[in-house]
Amino acid sequence: MRAAIIGRVAPILALLLAGSPAAAQQLQKSSRLKTVEQCNGGDRIPAQARISGCTALINSGDVRPSALAVAYNNRGNAHTATADYDRAISDFDRAIEIAPDYVKPLNNRGVAYSRMGAYDEAIKAFGEAIRLDPGYGSAFANRAGAHLKLDQYDRALLDFNEALRLDPNSRLARSGRCWARAVIGDLQAGLEDCDSAIQLGANDAATYDSRALIHLKMGQFAAAIDDYSSALRLTPSLATALYGRGLAKLGQGDKAGDRDVSAAKRIEARIGDTFLRYGVR
Repeated sequence: MRAAIIGRVAPILALLLAGSPAAAQQLQKSSRLKTVEQCNGGDRIPAQARISGCTALINSGDVRPSALAVAYNNRGNAHTATADYDRAISDFDRAIEIAPDYVKPLNNRGVAYSRMGAYDEAIKAFGEAIRLDPGYGSAFANRAGAHLKLDQYDRALLDFNEALRLDPNSRLARSGRCWARAVIGDLQAGLEDCDSAIQLGANDAATYDSRALIHLKMGQFAAAIDDYSSALRLTPSLATALYGRGLAKLGQGDKAGDRDVSAAKRIEARIGDTFLRYGVR
């Protein structure tokens, strides 16, 4: 599954220091600074430490509303990182309630819904973020990803196109549009998207798996095997890559492809039906 783009943590420290000089002095003299750093830390700080730091700020009772909304958003991101999606969504809801014009928790709520498989709710959340900020390219890319999970390829393409208009260097959007084009059969354009994503630094199984499907559909079996093998080095249990590589090997007359096909079916029994939907027999 392609990763969604989480709205980054916001700097609570600046919001807190905007108060009185006395408050700033007290902040510097106490452990409050460490608490703020934990809550602001992003992925470089372990999720549980971020949760603890943000919780301490939220419970302190003396944080300005703008900083409080950020603390809820940041704690929600940490809960998402631990797959505690119900708590994450609750925190994003609280951040939105406190600061209705704050767009990041709207996007991040959509990410949490996507990761728990509630794609219709995710699409709604991303749409709310887009209505608040029509220039939020990440929300378009994330909504496109949710459309893909529902096999809504035309809608996904529209959102990927807009995401790339806003940010031509979005690896997520390039890779996602490659996949959508691979499935619907727009193969050359999809190949260009995957090539661009990899040139931009994408090094994930999903992008190689997408490009491999294009090569497979084009009958370019050696290239498909190379890309499926790259995907499997990154994610060894990826059923689509095992099955696709097996088909490519069989396309070359290599009976060893049967082993890959069998291994894929052990992981995902109906993987053959999935490839039929992709237009591959």
